Amino acid sequence: MSIVYIEKEIMKYFLIILFMAGISCSAEGQKNVENMDESNEKIVRTESEWRSILTPEQYYVCRLGATEAPGSGKYDKFFEPGYYICAACGNRLFDSDTKFNSGTGWPSFFDVHSESNLSFSKDTSYGIVRTEVTCAVCDSHLGHVFDDGPEPTGLRYCINSLALEFVSLQEQE
Repeated sequence: MSIVYIEKEIMKYFLIILFMAGISCSAEGQKNVENMDESNEKIVRTESEWRSILTPEQYYVCRLGATEAPGSGKYDKFFEPGYYICAACGNRLFDSDTKFNSGTGWPSFFDVHSESNLSFSKDTSYGIVRTEVTCAVCDSHLGHVFDDGPEPTGLRYCINSLALEFVSLQEQE
């Protein structure tokens, strides 16, 4: 066997392994993650990798910090039992029993699944002071949190549907 043939074979297997790793790290592959509370290991990707994983609309919201139009999101008036994960990485964020209709046009939650799954920072864009909510695992922009929510927390996590994926109770079983 020639060295060139062996190198081509090695390269072929390397590409297959790389391809399979890419699938398992994609948003679809990450949906199998039930709960990332234990590790919260950071996911770092290039912008081109994020663009290949997310739809253009998801990329605009999750990676560029945009906001979807009010009332346009698929989870605004959606109230099925289950939980919500980050659309970019699969990190578990919110449980359906904390979701409520805020009337704002965005999915709203009064509590988080685990505070360690989220990050918070001051946002002064558009001349107002707000608290931005991002995924603690992949740093994707999710939305904002306000202190005008219902009891018991008094908080309203106002989250973009495009930043979320829903896992139903049936999918959990």
